[in-house]
Amino acid sequence: MKLRLHFVVDPMGWLCISVVFGIWLYNTFFIPKLVLLPHYNEGHIPWAIVICYYIASGLCIAALFRASTADPGRLPVDPHIPHSEREHWELCNKCNLMRPKRSHHCSRCGHCVRRMDHHCPWINNCVGEDNHWLFLQLCFYAQVLSLFTLVLDFCQYYYFQPLTKLDQEKFTTRHELALLRVSALMGVVMFGGMSSLFYTQMTGIVSDMTTIEKMSQFSNEIYGSKRSWQWALAEVCGTRWKLLWLLPLRGRQPLQSSHHFRTHV
Repeated sequence: MKLRLHFVVDPMGWLCISVVFGIWLYNTFFIPKLVLLPHYNEGHIPWAIVICYYIASGLCIAALFRASTADPGRLPVDPHIPHSEREHWELCNKCNLMRPKRSHHCSRCGHCVRRMDHHCPWINNCVGEDNHWLFLQLCFYAQVLSLFTLVLDFCQYYYFQPLTKLDQEKFTTRHELALLRVSALMGVVMFGGMSSLFYTQMTGIVSDMTTIEKMSQFSNEIYGSKRSWQWALAEVCGTRWKLLWLLPLRGRQPLQSSHHFRTHV
């Protein structure tokens, strides 16, 4: 399956995703330069921790890129509607195009998205049927990277041995404020926010309810059914292989059409 790029022209979204990218740059270059690599060079930490940190950082930026550029499930202007599924389609009162049920019109993007969860300005894209799994990966790896950063900041001042090749007075003057306040505060905010968002997304996936449906108090006997978390994630990620749930650089194919009206066009 080819990886198609999808861009949303929205200056506010570009600003938000630039902030997210800036935070990633800070965690990927500033923290390792001041904490991770110096302690590794003096033998205070093993090489495995350095490798794990950069793997988490790489997977985080990969998930951010894919979530922000992947097609969330945009409906074409002239969709092909299978005859057996026509009763599950409806007319959008905003763009006057046919769409499958559980699709929603995004006023920011200007089109309908299959099983749209919400529009996220922080990735400058909608979260829909085809990129929901990438958004989950972004939340997960952002938690991992922010927690990793918090642990490094803590160990720098309370656990690691002092660096022999470091001018402590110069380090305190130039970098201690940034490490203690900026980095730690950033890590706490990111970890807390991503953890809350990840939990909300997971509960919605397991209960088969999108964020839009929750906010509109949508109720229907077909939707809102409880499912096992394994099957729910397999359906969202497009594969039953659990290891592939964590890999952002791959394509996604729907498992099957089911009673959830997951119509693809």
